[in-house]
Amino acid sequence: MILNTKIGLKKNIVEIICLLYLLLFAYAATSKALDFEKFQVELGQSPLLSAFADWISWTVLIVEFLIVFFLIITKTRMKALYAGFCLMAMFTAYIFIMLNYSSFLPCSCGGILEKMSWQQHLFFNVFFLIIGGIALSLHNSFVKDKSNFIEFYNIKLVLVALANSVIVLILFLSSEQIMQRQNPFIRRYPHHPVTLKHTVDLKYNSYYFAGSGNSQVYLGNSTVPLYLLSIDFKLQQQKIHVKLDRDSFTFKSIRLAVRPPFFYVIDGKTRVIFRGHISDWKARLQKPKSPYFNIAIPIDSSTIAFRGISNNTNILGFFTTGEKAKTNMAPQLLQKQIDGIFDTDGMLHYSTELKRIVYIYSYRNEYIVADQNGVLDYRGNTIDTVSHAQIKVAYLKNKTERTMGIPTISVNAASSICGHLLFVNSNVPGRYEKRKVWDQASVIDVYDLIKKTYLFSFHIYGIDGKKIRNFLVTPDYIYALIDTKLVMYKVNNKLKNEMTNIPEEG
Repeated sequence: MILNTKIGLKKNIVEIICLLYLLLFAYAATSKALDFEKFQVELGQSPLLSAFADWISWTVLIVEFLIVFFLIITKTRMKALYAGFCLMAMFTAYIFIMLNYSSFLPCSCGGILEKMSWQQHLFFNVFFLIIGGIALSLHNSFVKDKSNFIEFYNIKLVLVALANSVIVLILFLSSEQIMQRQNPFIRRYPHHPVTLKHTVDLKYNSYYFAGSGNSQVYLGNSTVPLYLLSIDFKLQQQKIHVKLDRDSFTFKSIRLAVRPPFFYVIDGKTRVIFRGHISDWKARLQKPKSPYFNIAIPIDSSTIAFRGISNNTNILGFFTTGEKAKTNMAPQLLQKQIDGIFDTDGMLHYSTELKRIVYIYSYRNEYIVADQNGVLDYRGNTIDTVSHAQIKVAYLKNKTERTMGIPTISVNAASSICGHLLFVNSNVPGRYEKRKVWDQASVIDVYDLIKKTYLFSFHIYGIDGKKIRNFLVTPDYIYALIDTKLVMYKVNNKLKNEMTNIPEEG
């Protein structure tokens, strides 16, 4: 009688656990099916499963529905529970790896677990894993009443759980390999690396970023070329009038650049460079005359890196003023694909921390890292797959002038450097990215210039239908120009840690 009571109690416990598994998988599978696109997007953002998101999303959904179906049928209930136990082991291993080895945590998988933290999610899964093992062990204790068999079966359950965990680990390692090497163009979005803090209406859309330093961001204005607007993190503004020691030049394309303690007034078409100290904002003409250039950035007090034109092709170079004046051209850096002008168009930056220039192409997925002598360190790639410039060049006036033959969307619209990190505003949507979000926001991709890898991405949302036209990254804030607005974002811990933790070169 007592034996029958124990067996009956065990059967009831097993039935209750099967019912819990049935409810769990029914809810999980239904919530995924109702918003399958969201589920697939979230898998695509996972650093563990991103490379396999397409087939894994369908596999998990089908398996969960099959488990629910066979849990309902009495004859197949225990086999379905066994399958559910294996799946829970994989889910648990996934969360454990994400918590301990992932570079960031994406959004949760939705449904009943959407409100849970990742730690709570782990405890939830461990609980179901344990009760699933208990149910399977109890079931076999009254099916096969042999202690050695029961002991063997319990060991088998542990081994099965470990085997499924190893499968997840293999997927994780394979996904990292594919993401970094084969590049299937799947972005990763961690939780809120930046937070909107302030928006300032500048009234005009002619402002551009001239530089930053000393807790200030400096804005030049193309309509009033010798004035700067300084804004600190408390939004205190100061208008600065830059004075020159010579005013006899007919300027054509003035740009201001601020790299404390110095500032520069540069015009590559007039071939002049003025340099001054931010203590008095008075600039003095530097000699001798520079080469012609269309882009220039200061490297130090006497040297600029620039992009000019030689033999109808863009070329990078370095110019030093003063007694040791020299011009050092680096024709090997920019590589022609079509015409040498439009196909090599791009953005030039300098990292004071790395002492390297970085040039990122506008129409292809490539950037260049070189030292101050023009010696190439390496050529890196952005996450998109546009390796060849998708442009068509039309020639005018007996082929003496050239223009874009068809409207072309640039691959990389804007960029900025902070320390060893490169930030790129990409114009190319990745897999599993919703069109609605893409239409409203600009995507910023983050790259580690030392590790030569893509890290993650985040959104900067537009204002009144306008998206960002340029942005500037500092160690504490990201500033974006959106139409006439200056938008200020606070850098959160995830991104700040990436900036401050400088990895060793491999």
